[in-house]
Amino acid sequence: MSDKIRPQHVARKAILYVRQSSAYQVHHNVESQKLQYGMEERLRQLGWREIEVIDEDLGRSASGTVTRIGFERMVAEVCLGKVGAVAAREVSRFARNSREWQQLVEVCRVVDTVLIDQETIYTPRQSNDRLLLGLKGSLNEYELDLLRQRSWEARREKARRGELIVAAPIGYIKTEQQRLEKDPDRRVQQAILLVFQKFLDIGTVRQTLLWFLEHGLDLPVRDSEGQTRWRRPSYGNVYDILTHPVYGGAYVYGRSEKVVHYEDGEPRQGSRRRSRQEWLSLIPNAHEGYVSWEMFEKIRSMIADNNRGLGQTGAIQSGAALLVGLLRCRRCGRRLGVAYGGKHGDVVRYACYRGWMDNGQPRCISFGGMSFDHALAKEILRVVQPVAVEVAILANEEEVRKQDDVLDVLRRDLEAARYAAQRAQRQYDAADPENRLVADELERRWNQALQRVQETELRIEQHVHHHDQTTAPSREEFETLASELEAVWNSPDADVRLKKRIVRTLIHEIVVDVNAEAGELILIIHWKGGVHTELRLPRRRRGQNGSQTSKDIVDAVRVLARTCSDDWIAAALNRSNLRTGRGNYWTRERVVSLRTYYEIPCYEAKRCESEGWMNLTKASKYIGLSDKTLRLAIEHGEIEAEHPVSHGPWVLNRRALETEAAARLIERVRRGHRKRTIPTSQQENFDFSNT
Repeated sequence: MSDKIRPQHVARKAILYVRQSSAYQVHHNVESQKLQYGMEERLRQLGWREIEVIDEDLGRSASGTVTRIGFERMVAEVCLGKVGAVAAREVSRFARNSREWQQLVEVCRVVDTVLIDQETIYTPRQSNDRLLLGLKGSLNEYELDLLRQRSWEARREKARRGELIVAAPIGYIKTEQQRLEKDPDRRVQQAILLVFQKFLDIGTVRQTLLWFLEHGLDLPVRDSEGQTRWRRPSYGNVYDILTHPVYGGAYVYGRSEKVVHYEDGEPRQGSRRRSRQEWLSLIPNAHEGYVSWEMFEKIRSMIADNNRGLGQTGAIQSGAALLVGLLRCRRCGRRLGVAYGGKHGDVVRYACYRGWMDNGQPRCISFGGMSFDHALAKEILRVVQPVAVEVAILANEEEVRKQDDVLDVLRRDLEAARYAAQRAQRQYDAADPENRLVADELERRWNQALQRVQETELRIEQHVHHHDQTTAPSREEFETLASELEAVWNSPDADVRLKKRIVRTLIHEIVVDVNAEAGELILIIHWKGGVHTELRLPRRRRGQNGSQTSKDIVDAVRVLARTCSDDWIAAALNRSNLRTGRGNYWTRERVVSLRTYYEIPCYEAKRCESEGWMNLTKASKYIGLSDKTLRLAIEHGEIEAEHPVSHGPWVLNRRALETEAAARLIERVRRGHRKRTIPTSQQENFDFSNT
């Protein structure tokens, strides 16, 4: 027995600490475990009878980045003075970082506990042993760093050559030659290709995900065991497929790195996404991709543009503003923002306020957006009108192709479901029917597989039935639709997101400025083809909104104002079921606002008398006839008059009552001459709505 071991040491128990750094070592380096557990016999030879083995830290690194429950329990036992010796096969098993190593050595020195490995015994209270332990702790830490550095350098060099394949993403398999090949399962290949196709059709990751969810289509994922599973897609699945360079045929390594942060004083490992400039290796055209590298770069640019940041248009939103993200201020060069107001949030206003928000600079320009969008929409329709028919036909063909894509996916799902059912049937047939514990379970799996087959067949039948009910429009119908393109564009049922996609397909950017003196907006439209157009639009006046009252109502108010007050005009418009441009009922104030904007003079009795304007009642008294007789004469075209709204008054002028036709009418009525009676068969129904 060594002279360093005293009776007070043997009187207390000994602890044998067993540790391996990773789960791989635990499962494969079994001989190392046997050697460590063999240290228990050495402790018995040294005189200890009570020996406790602590092996909770198998599979945990001693670098200090993970919590070791076994090590903490061992240190706690030593602090309580219950331990006479702590042992390990090598002292590096205790710790490979200075913090935990020095803590253990200091605690053992205070309570007089010895440290034992396969070679010698250390007494921390002796200065030479304490110096040796400190040196070994530093060497252990340095050794770990050296091994890590060598491994990392070798890994980096292999990655730079494109030969390091850690794991194959879904849709690929890793070959023995350390290369990536497409998964031979055509169902997996077509599902990944469909993700790229739908993104190019729709334009955003989220809308692509919603398309898959709408049609109930699954995407392949790889579980922890490396097996392919089909699950309901999530945003992360779709985003990873669209942004991983491997699907563009490129080899990539170093997209993320491990970082250490501390929570409550404990180190925690996490990961951080690196920028593209920090990637260790990027080798295009290293293997067969699902899309070309040029197409992948285009998709990456589209996703980046969908982020609504500085200098970016952002993804298409559902707001009413048609040109959000495309307008740039001519004065400061910043993009214009959009604000929604009004009772229903449908009043659009564009403004350049980034300089004010970021740096406190004065606001540049702002203007109403509804009339602005309407004018730009007319310009866009003028550009698209010549090719509207061809575009409509292509759109219909594209819609048919989309339906075929869904049908193809469902048919592949059906093929996979039938294979699973046949496989379950073969397993059931191969089982011993008398072993009911096994046969019942296999029968249940077979029934589940058959049920999936039936569900998939039903989905295909419903899809085909719905597709057959939708008839493709003819070219004549497309030509009719193209001739009414403006009406289709302005229809309330038109999808605003589709309009924005059309605008962004045609227009790259619009530079805007406001000429306050001339009262107009100056636009420079940069089209995608490289053509530039300059437009000058009248600036919207204060109080005017984009939902303007129709021209027919304005003309009716202009006529009614000759003989009616604003209250009577509002009543006549409401009785005729006519509304304002925003769908409101007419009031006196709204009539006044309309007249003011369109410069329509208000009703004045003196002006009405001097200009000779009168209603039906006054006109009948003026010529001495009844109201009914005069109205019938007006309807037969004998007297000129205006009837601007269906449930409003007739408006006549004194000059129309002083014509020869009016004189003949008065003479005929006074003599009692009537027109020849119309035969009953030729008489029309009397319209009481005009009385």
